Amino acid sequence: MKEHLRELVVQALLDLKRAGTLSYDGEPDFVIERTRSREHGDYACNVALLLAKQVGMKPRDLAEAIVANLTESHNLQKIEIAGPGFINFHLNQSCRLGVLRRIGELGEDYGRAEHGRSGQELGQRVTVEFVSANPTGPLHVGHGRGAAYGASLASVLEASGLEVQREYYVNDAGRQMDILATSVWLRYLELCGEQLRFPDNGYRGDYVYDIARALRQKQGDGLRHGANEVMADLPADASEGGDKETHIDALIGRAKSLLGDGYQRAFDAGLDAILADIRDDLGEFGVHFDSWFSERSLETDGYVQRALDTLEAGGHLYENDGARWFRATSFGDEKDRVVVRENGQRTYFASDLGYLLSKFERGFDRAIYVFGADHHGYIARLKAAAQGLGLDPARIEILLVQFAILYRGGEKVQMSTRSGQFVTLRELREEVGSDAARFFYVMRSNDQHLDFDLDLAKSQSNDNPVYYVQYAHARVSSVMRQLAERQLSFNRSAADAARARLVEPQEEAVLDQLMRYPEMVEAAATHRAPQLVANYLRELAAAFHSFYNAHQVLVDDEALRNARLGLCLATQQVLANGLGLLGVSAPDKM
Repeated sequence: MKEHLRELVVQALLDLKRAGTLSYDGEPDFVIERTRSREHGDYACNVALLLAKQVGMKPRDLAEAIVANLTESHNLQKIEIAGPGFINFHLNQSCRLGVLRRIGELGEDYGRAEHGRSGQELGQRVTVEFVSANPTGPLHVGHGRGAAYGASLASVLEASGLEVQREYYVNDAGRQMDILATSVWLRYLELCGEQLRFPDNGYRGDYVYDIARALRQKQGDGLRHGANEVMADLPADASEGGDKETHIDALIGRAKSLLGDGYQRAFDAGLDAILADIRDDLGEFGVHFDSWFSERSLETDGYVQRALDTLEAGGHLYENDGARWFRATSFGDEKDRVVVRENGQRTYFASDLGYLLSKFERGFDRAIYVFGADHHGYIARLKAAAQGLGLDPARIEILLVQFAILYRGGEKVQMSTRSGQFVTLRELREEVGSDAARFFYVMRSNDQHLDFDLDLAKSQSNDNPVYYVQYAHARVSSVMRQLAERQLSFNRSAADAARARLVEPQEEAVLDQLMRYPEMVEAAATHRAPQLVANYLRELAAAFHSFYNAHQVLVDDEALRNARLGLCLATQQVLANGLGLLGVSAPDKM
């Protein structure tokens, strides 16, 4: 409807311009938005206020000229000019009721764009990378919020007509994976009977023991070395008065030298076990990926080398203290970045360059990264990288997800990571259920901190937003079961014929909400804001519950009964559509 009204206004402006009544450059960037109160109409347009100065007219006079030249629309009851020059559009009842037919015809496709949205994103292929947690341990509740946000965002973008690929970047190379592999090997040695000191910077969770047990079952004593041989002459750890980073790096080096080819077996044992656990965990959370992109493939497929060659050819690399540096400050970054260390090893940032290049070499028009809030520094870094690689930085979006803080009984739940004392995503799902977790995670904007009330998420009350929305969906199913018990049936044709009977204020409120759904999906996609879907569903559920509590659906009047059943079923369909975008189920019973 908003697009229809925009076309009417644009055409009126063009007609006035051709007639010589108005003179202006370009197309004014006006907005058409829902009014806050129905008494001011359904939609308001600010074009007269924006264009008045340029055309040398008073806003109200310009608004009158535009209204006088609007093409007649069968969707409008009347058009008014309000305040300083807003144009308010009142929809007629036929247009309002027409949404029931559209929902009935389109079903689960209602609200989805068929060929992409208008503007710069039309027909774009978009890759959304999210979660991408290092496979060094189970996913925790912080990862859960990134998973829920990224998955919901991808679904909303897809519903708005974009071609979306969901990607998990597997950090299967680098130091953190070496720390995990060494931690697994040390626990393996303990299971072999060796008595040795575990490093301060090792991974301490119970899951490391589980991996070590599986490794010993497979390898026997084949990877065993004596404790003295392993620990001899290592630099002191932090708790021994030394440095934890120096100690763990030396221990990694010792593991590699003692194990030789066997080191890869310990490495793969950790990687494979944790990655499989992450896949299962996310799958049970309703989060699925089209691509699990290996960091190691950046080297084998040549992406990193091509990225460095591109920077070299552009004159963006220089040498200092034996290392190769990217002149990132030339593109707005706070400091230059090392891409090749003095020992010849490529840095994490070099991998970031190769990964960025790969996204566009694989044919994507836009790359969306979903990072945790602690990755704020990556924004300038990746934008600078894009410019150095000759890519348009506007095609790259870095969306940050703030932390989620759990509360139980009004008390904050403590958690940490390396120590292994953290609340896992799996534990959260087992406590509150995937539906509540998915919904609660996206109720607030991704850039706002989230206080997650575990007790509220588990409650079966109207105060629990996901329960409140799902209950509205289940209520419709209950009505249909009651209909069958009375040996009655729903007649859609009769409902269409009688829909003009839906004149009660509560019925009209539901209709208004149903009409808003496609606009809301587009807004959620445009602003990368799936919380708009969650908020909308709560409002639609509230309107439906108000209608249901105020009016009997299964009345004796057959025409009115069918009309109200049509309204109920349309509401149920839109609730299911919206819940589907958030990865939340739409139950028939509660």
